Amino acid sequence: MGDGGVIGRAHRKVDAVDRMRGVARYADDLKLPGMLHGRIKRSPHAHARIVSIDAAPALALPGVHAVITGADLPTPYGVIPWTPDENALAVTKVCHVGDGVAAVAAIDEDAAIAACDAIRVDYEVLRAIYDPVEALAATDVTINPYARAGNLSKHVDLAFGDVDAALAASPLVVAEEYFFEGSTHAAIEPHCALATVDGGGVLTVWSSTQVSHYLHRELAKVLGWPAHRIRVIQPPLGGAFGGKSEPFDLEFCAALLAIRTGRPVKFLYTREEVFLAHRGRHPMAMRYATGFDRDGHITAVDARTIIDGGAYSSFGLVTTYYSGQLLGAPYRLPAFRFDSTRAYTNKPACGPKRGHGSVQPRFALESQLDQAAVELGLDPIELRRRNFLGADTRTVNEFAIGSCGFLECLDRVEAASGWKARRPALPHGRGLGVAGSTYISGTNYCIYPTELPQAAVQITLDRSGRARVFTGANDIGQGSSTMVAVIAAEELGLDLADIRVIAADSDLCPVDLGAYSSRVTLMVGNACLAAARALRAKVVEVVAARWGIAPGQVSLVERQAIDQTDPARRVPLTEAFHWAEAKHGLLTAAGSYDTPRDRHGAYRGGTIGASPAYSFTAHVAEVEVDVATGEAQVIAVWAAHDCGKALSPRIVEGQIEGSVYMGLAEALMEAHTVDGAHGGVVAAPSLLDYRLPTALDTPAIHALIVEHPDAQGPYGAKEAGEGPLHPIIPAIAAAIYDAVGVRLRRTPFGPPQLLAALQARAAREAAGALAPHKGRALAEVR
Repeated sequence: MGDGGVIGRAHRKVDAVDRMRGVARYADDLKLPGMLHGRIKRSPHAHARIVSIDAAPALALPGVHAVITGADLPTPYGVIPWTPDENALAVTKVCHVGDGVAAVAAIDEDAAIAACDAIRVDYEVLRAIYDPVEALAATDVTINPYARAGNLSKHVDLAFGDVDAALAASPLVVAEEYFFEGSTHAAIEPHCALATVDGGGVLTVWSSTQVSHYLHRELAKVLGWPAHRIRVIQPPLGGAFGGKSEPFDLEFCAALLAIRTGRPVKFLYTREEVFLAHRGRHPMAMRYATGFDRDGHITAVDARTIIDGGAYSSFGLVTTYYSGQLLGAPYRLPAFRFDSTRAYTNKPACGPKRGHGSVQPRFALESQLDQAAVELGLDPIELRRRNFLGADTRTVNEFAIGSCGFLECLDRVEAASGWKARRPALPHGRGLGVAGSTYISGTNYCIYPTELPQAAVQITLDRSGRARVFTGANDIGQGSSTMVAVIAAEELGLDLADIRVIAADSDLCPVDLGAYSSRVTLMVGNACLAAARALRAKVVEVVAARWGIAPGQVSLVERQAIDQTDPARRVPLTEAFHWAEAKHGLLTAAGSYDTPRDRHGAYRGGTIGASPAYSFTAHVAEVEVDVATGEAQVIAVWAAHDCGKALSPRIVEGQIEGSVYMGLAEALMEAHTVDGAHGGVVAAPSLLDYRLPTALDTPAIHALIVEHPDAQGPYGAKEAGEGPLHPIIPAIAAAIYDAVGVRLRRTPFGPPQLLAALQARAAREAAGALAPHKGRALAEVR
């Protein structure tokens, strides 16, 4: 650690004041002279062949400057280079309600809307399929025009150990089916893109993206525009949560229309278009069988999953692997098998949402553990302790685990919630539930094959005594710009106010892959640390030579260079920077980071899910159930998260709280569905219809930071942005069981499902098949 004393303190985000004052300029706040407004005409059909498109009526309207169709953008793309299966605008067919078929640029939004209405599209309507099992079985319908195997998007079947033998020998096997409903991100800011071409032929695109680099690559590919003549800038972002982690139609359309018209063109999604673009959590139907010995040790896990992918691949190849690969910790699994199949359906495409790919299977596995604990007469926390994988080890699927604070996470939530004393004493209708999880701190490999670093940061010291940090990292609200500022301040002895962060501008900043898979703290942080330490060494060396002491005796702290052996000898950092610049010239240094290659097995797919480090989490949820209405209210949540080292504890706490809120919403309310009976329209395409918890619905959230530093992270830091979401959903399910004795295996846990489960239990109690839960028959409490 440096001398600055900055790490581990509470920090205000570097952009907080601008956001709070309302002066931060988001993408839609940007306006350029002569700017046109764009709009996309979207399909009203879930599945149809495009017979013809007549743009002449639109072009005849006043104020309309250009119209483009799929024929103008025929090159398919995809964020995963092995699955380029969508076009910016549909070329031959549409695959879901809302697929774009044409785009216009007009003098204002009203003219653009009128132009879209005027475009005539002749469709041949095709049979639409909304169920993944039906889609996989269909031989007469191929949904995606680039599909290679019917409606199969991806299939993964991996086994580690003899699962069948282990299950056959197990005294207890919990075998159940679970369903996780799809959900969307609901970021406050809709997607927005603004494009212009300057006099030198440089195309600049401002986009509310969280993956500037991948957008830059795909723009060059689809437009056929030289990469060195494309500039991508990410303005301040109003939330993303994975929903902006790949290119979207509006970015390509804005760019091409700017090229065609010679004027800036801006597109802004309506809220309905955000729901149509989607890329949210995949619906998953899961069948799990988990074996246990009589002492509660897991003997084997067998998981079979059907994944509803929607119309396009998005990150689906990775999702299919993540649905099994990330279950190998924090528990020891002697034998493990997963068979996951992702299908195309005529729905908006699913993609990555916070905790990508592993939230759904974690719900299933943790629910199995809770059920086993009850059947074996064990405390659910104790059962998890008995199955603890450990630190500095490998999972059954050969992922390398470094530091692991999972046991401390369990201890912290057990103590903070009063688990031992309160759980046996809570009355009928009130319950506590526990669950645990793990998550990656970045993917071990870039999504496209490369030998280049995953992250790079450049720092320059100014004669005025400040530092400028250049990073390609996308700050989506998680605080990545603050993170690099904190590291630079720590190493260089500066105050946070002395650090200027220039981020996510492809002309000014080194390449970074983006804000996804919780990669930024570990990867960008390590790159920043390398750059800052290189600069610190230059300054310290010169100061030490001036004073005639060893470099190790010089500290940079509180804007001063200090002789540790004689603290009275000190100079302001501005003077120290002058000395160093006089010797070295411009004070600048770059740091890069790439992942170690020893974190995974050698089998096919063994790299997917591998990470330099893993975070660990445990939650306890307290729930109250109204047996008359079927409403489950979460009263409190205790969330302990092992983030390695909290560089900015206040920001880590915020990430834990945000994760709990998002998971709670998925557990109790959220459902992104289409209405097949009405042509495949999105059932709730607005924030009025799509149910989310308000402040009144949000429980007390107790964020508990656990620090088990990992050698792979900067100062030992690991992720904190996605891992804390995973346990809350199964913890709520377990708390509902503890409260009223019914198990809910399908999200969301709304009143209709809970009431049906309560009625089924009441009938079984009345028939004598079940003893009253907590000594109170449901007939009494109803």
